Order: sequence, then C-alpha cells, then structure tokens
Amino acid sequence: MNNLVEKADKFVEELFKEKLPNTFIYHNYQHTQRVAKSTKELIDNSEINVKDGEALMLAAWLHDTGYIHQYKGHEEKSAEIAEDFLKKNNATEELIEKVKKYILATKFTTIPECQGEKIIRDADSSHFGKKYFEETSEFLRQELELHNIRKFTNAEWLEENIQVFTEKHKYYTDYAIKNWKPKKEENLLDLIESKNKQEKKLKKEEHKARMKAKYKNENPERSIQTLYRTTLRNHIKLSDIADTKANILLSVNAIIISLAIADMIPKLEAASNKHLLIPTLILILFSVASIVLSIMSTRPNVTSGEFTREQVKNREVNLLFFGNYHKMPFDQFKWAMNELIKDKDYVYEMLTMDLHLLGKVLHRKYMLLRLTYTVFMSGIVISVLAYILSFYLM
Repeated sequence: MNNLVEKADKFVEELFKEKLPNTFIYHNYQHTQRVAKSTKELIDNSEINVKDGEALMLAAWLHDTGYIHQYKGHEEKSAEIAEDFLKKNNATEELIEKVKKYILATKFTTIPECQGEKIIRDADSSHFGKKYFEETSEFLRQELELHNIRKFTNAEWLEENIQVFTEKHKYYTDYAIKNWKPKKEENLLDLIESKNKQEKKLKKEEHKARMKAKYKNENPERSIQTLYRTTLRNHIKLSDIADTKANILLSVNAIIISLAIADMIPKLEAASNKHLLIPTLILILFSVASIVLSIMSTRPNVTSGEFTREQVKNREVNLLFFGNYHKMPFDQFKWAMNELIKDKDYVYEMLTMDLHLLGKVLHRKYMLLRLTYTVFMSGIVISVLAYILSFYLM
C-alpha cells in the first residue's frame, strides 16, 4: 500500500510542477499535502479497513489533479487521471473504482454515504477547523479572482464564508466533530466579528457622509461664507484691473509728453512750424489731464487709523480695513477683534460693510477711469483734427 501511495505522491508533485498554472495558489500541491495528512489522521482514528484506507490515501493525493484541465467539473477529470495512473501501476479494478468513488465524493454539493466518503470530505475541508484557515481562505479568494470566476470584496467574502460555515458545510466523522469542529466554530465567530466591525465601520462612514452632505446642502453657513469669499475676491480683482488700466494710461501719456517735449517743441521755434504750436499744446494738455485723472483713480485715501470703543459697540467702524486701526495700540485692537468674533452677526455685518466700502472704492476708481479714457480719446481725436486743420490752413 505504501509503495503505491508514495508513487501517487510523486506523480502528483511532478504533474503539478509541469502542468498546473501558477495561478492555482490554493488548489496546488501544498493543499493536496494538507488533505493527505488530514486523511491519514482520520484513518488512524477510525476503524476503517486497510483496503479502504489505501483507496482513501490514493484519492486524497489524486483528488485535485483535474485542475490541470479545467476548473469547473475537475472531479470527473481527476477520476479519469486517477484511473489511468492506477492502471499503469497494475491496481485492481476494485481499488480503481473505490478511488474514483472517493474522488467524486469530494464534490461540495454531494452528501457522503459511507464512512470512506465521510473521511475524504472531512479531510478536504479540514482547514475550516484549523488555525491557518484565514490564510488558506485568502488564497482561495485570490485564486477565484485570478481565474475570472468571481471577484469578492472584503464584505462579500466574509458573507460567503459565513454562509458556507453555517449552511453548506458540516463535519461527518466523529473524530472531525470532536477535534476540528470547536476550532471551526472559533473561526466562524472571528468571521462574524469581522463582519460586524466592517458593518459598524461602513455605517459610521455612511453616517459621516450623510451628515457632511446634510451640512453642505442644508447649512446656510457654508453658502454664506462662499458668497462673501467669492464677492470680496471679485472686488479685489476688479480693483487690480482698474489699477492696471490706470497704469497703462499713465505710461502711454507720459511717453507722449516726453516725445512732444523732447522732439516736437524744439522744432516749433522755426517760423515754418508755428502753425503746429496749438495742436501740440492740445495734445500735451489732454495727456496731462489723462495723467492727473489716472493718478486720482489709483491714489489711496488716507484715513485716521483710529476708532473708539463706542464706535465698536455701536458697530460704526469697519474693523476689517487696516486704515481704521493702523494707529491703534495692539491691546485696544485685540479687544475690538474679540468683541467682533463673539458675535456671528457682527462678523457678517463687518464683512457686509467691507464689501460695501470696497464697492464704493470701485465705483470711484471706474468712474475716474472712464473719465480718463474719455479725456484721452478726446485729446487724441481733437489733436489729430487740429493738426489736419493746421496743415490745411497753411
């Protein structure tokens, strides 16, 4: 018996090395070794006869060889490979039939009838009652994913294992019930505990997501803050644009005046160029007016830089503008800011006041800027017309 079983061991090891893909990280030679070891343990602790014991050990070694051909229905292929191997090793027909019968009994959906079938079934699922169950379970999960059979999430895999433990699997032999079932129940409790932890974590995350969405959608504070932030930022950008435009006009008109003074005015001394004096003066005057207006639009207003406690209490001063506190002692400014942040409505009132004052500043800037462009445009047009008229009269 031992000689044939040893041959089966070596045959399976070589077969898996040559033909079993490395994607079989669960159903491989190591798994077969575990099943054979568990089968031997069950045989030694039962009253099964020697012939059945030999058939069981051969079935344990050969029961997963069909995986080299196919995943689903591998038991039938395993039985065929076992039959071919045993015939080549001159096994009796009785032994061959028993081995094939035990291999087919490893189907998870079948119910074992005789003691031998119960032993092979318990041996094939012995890892349910072992301390290494979690490791082997993860190997099986990865193998199923690698073979595109099914991809399980953590929660789905826990649920699948719990269902197998409670509804689909049971130990049949007395030895397995006594020695492996207690550890299986411990493993089941670990699975249930992991599931409960995941559900609690998921519920907590869902609750946080709901509260966040509720806060975002229903709480007006966020939208109010966004309103002030966006509007104030837009006002500051508009102020920058106005200053940029004013600087452009300053530069252009400064260049015009420089050219007029450096190049044109000296030539006006000649009698032949006297007719160009008035157009040139018109151009310079309008350029000077444009420069003055540009400077006025960008010139900051100087404020007192001080306020009183009464003004703060009466909410008559904008504490958010530096011009209202740059001369104040720090202690007094700190007191004023503490008074401000105590009251949310006061904060919003200050923001509103700041927004209003920025709007007034923008109105002044753009009014002067519009006037500057008008003066500049008028000056160019009038100067050109004056030059044309001067040349015509000449």
